[in-house]
Amino acid sequence: MEEKTKKKKGVSKRDIIELSIIVAIFLVIYITGSQAEVFGRMQQVVLSTGVVNVGILDEDEFTNADYNFRLVNQEGIKIDVRDLKGKTIFINIWATWCPPCVAEMPNINSLYNKIENKEDIVFLMISHDDEMRTANAWIKRKGFDFPIYKLATPLPDVFETGVVPSTFVVSPEGKVVVSKTGMANYDTNRFRKYLLKLSEK
Repeated sequence: MEEKTKKKKGVSKRDIIELSIIVAIFLVIYITGSQAEVFGRMQQVVLSTGVVNVGILDEDEFTNADYNFRLVNQEGIKIDVRDLKGKTIFINIWATWCPPCVAEMPNINSLYNKIENKEDIVFLMISHDDEMRTANAWIKRKGFDFPIYKLATPLPDVFETGVVPSTFVVSPEGKVVVSKTGMANYDTNRFRKYLLKLSEK
């Protein structure tokens, strides 16, 4: 009886092998810097359920947008956001090292590709990566089509949440009509129709 108890308490060779495999997988993920990709894919499963679709603010929650900032595009050209007044602007603040950002990027790209009137609806995908080339390489590898930017000046307080991802929609009238911190699914019929309706005003 005592001998059987000892066997149960002891660690088997199989346990050691399984533990070694788990540790090895986590080491590979850590060493290769794939944490954001792996955890991002896990969070994509949550997004696919539709439980975190984006909501639209009530009219009494609208705030005034601040256009007083500049960006640098992928070619190194500076963009003055004040020049975009009168357009519907979709702003997403993201980073390649952020799993929720990685999770929501495919549906943002899908939304971008479904919007035909890109002259009236502008996507400002603002990377928080230290190096623009890191963001450029990642976007290219993922096959995303939207243009990306880096801040050339500080972000106005109205868009500064300290959280990535953060997403805002600015109406042609200069009101922040959507404000969302954390990941969400933006590629829904309701949200697409809302963007199109804003741009028609």
